[in-house]
Amino acid sequence: MPRISAATIGEHRAQTRDRILQAVSRLSRVQGIDAISMTDVASEAGITRTVLYNYYPDKAALLLAFTERVTQYFLESFTRELPDDAAPGERLQAFIRLQLAGLLAHPHPGAADLSATLGPDAYQQLADHVAPMQRVLVEIIEAGVESGEFHAPDVGATARMILAVIGAERVPLISGTISLDDASGMVSGFILRALAR
Repeated sequence: MPRISAATIGEHRAQTRDRILQAVSRLSRVQGIDAISMTDVASEAGITRTVLYNYYPDKAALLLAFTERVTQYFLESFTRELPDDAAPGERLQAFIRLQLAGLLAHPHPGAADLSATLGPDAYQQLADHVAPMQRVLVEIIEAGVESGEFHAPDVGATARMILAVIGAERVPLISGTISLDDASGMVSGFILRALAR
């Protein structure tokens, strides 16, 4: 029986799960999520592949858990960094910057590539995990429309287009062609002009 490194088995399992997801985060910055193998993750986390498979049966399950963690981090950061009484334009700029920072911190392939890698079922689960971020964006747009700051006849379509514009900066950011500050300013400016009444 393996030695546990915490006061209880439950704590040990939580620590091991955390090490695994931290390993995915580190590897994603170095080689991208699509190139990560279960062997890479086990090695980076300092565990055997057998132990890794006890926590996550396949790469899709591992990526779903990682995506859930990143989504939770984003939501906590957004709540922490921006007061509720900020204007919709300020909230939208903060949302854009945090999304771009997330792309840089956790490089991953685009939606089409992920769908091809994971298959449609796992990709749909992944999409469901990031839905809370889209809800935050929809709420920002709705508040902007209500206050008269934004013009968006179809809020859902507008949110999808904004996410697509943010995603378009993924490759330039990861390759270092553009800085986070420049990408954030450019994307925010473009989107705010598009939403202006």
